[in-house]
Amino acid sequence: MTIATQQPITLEAFLKLPETKPASEYINGAIIQKPMPKGKHSQLQLRLCNAVNEIGVAQQTVYALPELRCTFGTRSLVPDVAVFQWSRIPFDADGEIPNDFLMHPDWVIEILSPEQASNRVTGNILHCLHHGCSLGWLIGPGDRSILAFLPKQEPVLYEGNDLLPVLAGVPLELTVQQVFNWLKMSG
Repeated sequence: MTIATQQPITLEAFLKLPETKPASEYINGAIIQKPMPKGKHSQLQLRLCNAVNEIGVAQQTVYALPELRCTFGTRSLVPDVAVFQWSRIPFDADGEIPNDFLMHPDWVIEILSPEQASNRVTGNILHCLHHGCSLGWLIGPGDRSILAFLPKQEPVLYEGNDLLPVLAGVPLELTVQQVFNWLKMSG
């Protein structure tokens, strides 16, 4: 859904607006509100963050955050899951994560909702890759597939028992089937 604005709005002006629920993103001068996550979306988002953080936090290699606003380039995006290399997390003086992330994630994961336009979501993943992101996943719950994006390469479609690409140095092995098995409460 696009929120109509009378006049073009700047990124700086957008960032001063109050947050919306669900979150709004700033893309090409327009404010676009994301759809409200539903059950399958929320379950995949939670389990992906948990799987990445179980390994990443223990080894201090990566950290996954759900629905984190990331502002960089000409956009302010709220990926479903934003994964950062530990060395890039801008901890404050107290060792805490800051509120504002004015940087791209290293790995961006989007879970396609039925109400979302796949081209717009793909455009956000490509924006991340053009600004330094190393990996993007577009998860399609409808057809149980994951489209993986790497910089300067064509996207690759993963299905079934295909082993998914992850960030270098992250010892996480997941197949597409394992990801979608998380939709079952016993998965």
